[in-house]
Amino acid sequence: MWRKLQILAACRPRSLCTAPGATIFALSSGRGRCGVAVIRTSGPASHQALRSLTAPRALPRARRASLRLLCDPRSGAPLDRALVLWFPGPQSFTGEDCAEFHVHGGPAVVSGVLQALSSVPGLRPAQAGEFTRRAFAHGKLSLPEVEGLADLIHAETEAQRRQALRQLEGELGQLSHSWAETLTKALAHVEAYIDFAEDDNLEEGVLEQADQEVQALEVALGAHLQDARRGQRLRSGVHVVVTGPPNAGKSSLVNLLSQKPVSIVSSEPGTTRDVLETPVDLAGFPVLLSDTAGLREGVGAVEQEGVRRARERLEQADLVLAVLDASDLAAPTSREFLDTVMAPLVSQDPRGSSQRLLLVLNKCDLLPAEGPHPQPWSHPHLLLSCLTREGLDGLLGALRKELAVVCGDPSTGPPLLTRARHRHHLQCCLDALGHYKQAGDLALAAEALRIARRHLTQLTGGGGSEEILDVIFRDFCVGK
Repeated sequence: MWRKLQILAACRPRSLCTAPGATIFALSSGRGRCGVAVIRTSGPASHQALRSLTAPRALPRARRASLRLLCDPRSGAPLDRALVLWFPGPQSFTGEDCAEFHVHGGPAVVSGVLQALSSVPGLRPAQAGEFTRRAFAHGKLSLPEVEGLADLIHAETEAQRRQALRQLEGELGQLSHSWAETLTKALAHVEAYIDFAEDDNLEEGVLEQADQEVQALEVALGAHLQDARRGQRLRSGVHVVVTGPPNAGKSSLVNLLSQKPVSIVSSEPGTTRDVLETPVDLAGFPVLLSDTAGLREGVGAVEQEGVRRARERLEQADLVLAVLDASDLAAPTSREFLDTVMAPLVSQDPRGSSQRLLLVLNKCDLLPAEGPHPQPWSHPHLLLSCLTREGLDGLLGALRKELAVVCGDPSTGPPLLTRARHRHHLQCCLDALGHYKQAGDLALAAEALRIARRHLTQLTGGGGSEEILDVIFRDFCVGK
């Protein structure tokens, strides 16, 4: 039944689906058998929907749960005994009149209630993200808060949850709003000077004050834009590439970190021919873990293509896990890897490269019990045995520190930029402020401030085009 209602909603014209007078309904909890399922409505006919399914009882008190018998308004047949809630607008999630039905989560119950709601005049199935879009339209959420809500729904790790919750609470929107107020004040000073420059009542130093405010804002915007895209990495996942010569234990390490058999493990060199990727939650951080072909020369055409792809993926990595066989560091493949791969990575200027590196010496269980540890490179390294799991805690601790550097701490510091849209508007704002400083005419300087302010307004959702809003809201599930 619910699938049929979704198809019906998808076939409706877009103008009808976004009509302000329409009342929408949807299952807002997860599908499938569950203890409780939540069905919600939003729009002017919500009170009629609640009355129709709970007649002859009156509406419950606002924002108070009431136990009611739900009946089909056409046949009068009982559907379920459920908790119902009434949220009169504008004190609701969407800003409109809303109702919720907390029913038993059996498929037959949910289908029966949805079918009953579809028979109420003025109600139609909701589209994906339509409840949240109405909340945005009624000023209940800014656009960054909407994006934070979407990220919170899709969060799979602890760090993603903390970052999404901060954005949902409006920190980025509030910061952008304060920046916009600074520009408004500076623009007012410039325009006052243009209009009243010859008036003796104009305060002294008006333009100097505007210049100081713009300069301080430039510094703040520059600091946010120079965050190494930590917020975007935390939202989409850190790309960690496991690389090394053949038979170093790369596939074993990938399987150990992901806790599942992602890669085939064999003593035969060159087992991995392609890049194998798997998402992993490492210490609360989202990671896309890539197992790559062993790096060596003079192999067959298929394996050589795998080596080419491995080198290509290595250049795209945020964090490189270089794996060597601790028991065979003198092997030609190990020495070649140290010279051709490790040396360029270690010699990179940390200030000019966003790549991080961890050197892991695997198979430490094969080393003699006594004697000095191998020192293959001046770069710090970690000893590990994928077979016995010796050294695993130390590796996980090192990974946690590296990932915290790559992603930042979502719980502290200024709010992170989580999307390319945020970065685009801040960069355009910063560019406009540069034009302000270079403008030789006050009218052009004022126009530059207007453009800068407009980009900050668009960041929070003001003046955004319908196409951009469609892209943002299409990632929401139906019922949210």
